[in-house]
Amino acid sequence: MPRFHLPQPLVAGSEFDLPEAQSRHVQVLRMQPGEAITLFNGEGGEHTAVITAMGKRSVSVRVASFDATTRESPLHLTLVQSITAADRMDYTIQKATELGVNVIQPITSQYCQQRLSGERAEKRIAHWEGVAAAAAEQCGRTRVPQILPIISLEQWLARPCAAELKLLLCPTGAVSWDSLPASAASAVMLVGPEGGFSRQEDESAGLQGYTPVVLGPRLFRAETVTPVVAGLLQARYGDF
Repeated sequence: MPRFHLPQPLVAGSEFDLPEAQSRHVQVLRMQPGEAITLFNGEGGEHTAVITAMGKRSVSVRVASFDATTRESPLHLTLVQSITAADRMDYTIQKATELGVNVIQPITSQYCQQRLSGERAEKRIAHWEGVAAAAAEQCGRTRVPQILPIISLEQWLARPCAAELKLLLCPTGAVSWDSLPASAASAVMLVGPEGGFSRQEDESAGLQGYTPVVLGPRLFRAETVTPVVAGLLQARYGDF
């Protein structure tokens, strides 16, 4: 059954037209009145809705029932990701969503190739929110990761962080994966851009309690690190 994210109140019995993009998708699938789709607004659970009418450019639905199911991991996972090139950042956000990340904090750091501010930053955030919503639709999540406004690494490190596990992904990490604690309910991953973090940035993160971790003898590309680490964290502390 097709799933669509609609960030609006969804109440059994309510009727409305789907937004343009979702309407187009339903029409491409050649669905007909009487067929059902799944809607979720990101607040938990999902709704079954029935198509009531089809127009040339519109699709009307009626919300029929609510299912309180949840597919969220018990591990609360935050990704602090230095901004990478457009396609790489999209890939990172897509995979982070599929792997159960709850919060994504884009940051700038010394070796970032992308510098965004003002209207450009707002547009990019909106784009990333769309990428996350589409990934949540596809993978069955009932919540969409929160994507925070872009800040600098220094600003992030100056903020209090109560996560039980704070990891700095570093090719010269002092701690191996097997040395991490046996249990944790929350974790933060601090991931650098294509060129990694500078030595000074690594040191600053260490002073704020981030544990430098190395995954093995091979170096990962920037867009590979997040799905690898998120998968390992879910396997060790989450729902894998």
